[in-house]
Amino acid sequence: MLRTNLSTRPFYNERAVQLTLATVGALVLAVTVFNAAELIRLTSSQRTLGAHAVESEREAARLRTQAAAIRAQINPKELETVANAAREANGIIDQRAFSWTELLGQFEQTLPADVRITAVQPRLDVSGSFVVAMTVQARRAEDLDAFIEALEKTGTFRNVTPLEEQTNDGGLLEAVVEGTYATSGAPRG
Repeated sequence: MLRTNLSTRPFYNERAVQLTLATVGALVLAVTVFNAAELIRLTSSQRTLGAHAVESEREAARLRTQAAAIRAQINPKELETVANAAREANGIIDQRAFSWTELLGQFEQTLPADVRITAVQPRLDVSGSFVVAMTVQARRAEDLDAFIEALEKTGTFRNVTPLEEQTNDGGLLEAVVEGTYATSGAPRG
């Protein structure tokens, strides 16, 4: 094989260079077209979102004005009357949520042998908790204390305290005991 070039002028492979330049040019043109299309699309989207934001601001201002006008029309006395009626209705609903079965089950578990309950009166206090007042008869003060401690150990009674104590004609200690009763069906407070 002969490796010498006998031509009068050198041979340059211009096709490969032209093909490379054409490929690079086509790639640059494609990227430019893509960027221009994205720029147009994003500009249009920005205009649309800007118009939507302005419209939303106008709507919010209109609603704020409308809410202020409605608030100005509300009679505070009527509002207080409605709020009191709602509180009363919620109190009635909460009282229906009171479980006598659960309460009596607690008494059955905690009542010592020498103590008996003669009256039970639950009521709803201002904080929305049930307060249970019990009239209890016991042979000795220690039995009454044992009952109070047993109630508090259950975790469903808190702040159990005797309000008044006296000895009745039969020689039994009669006391009114009151405590906060919290159950799974306790009212919202």
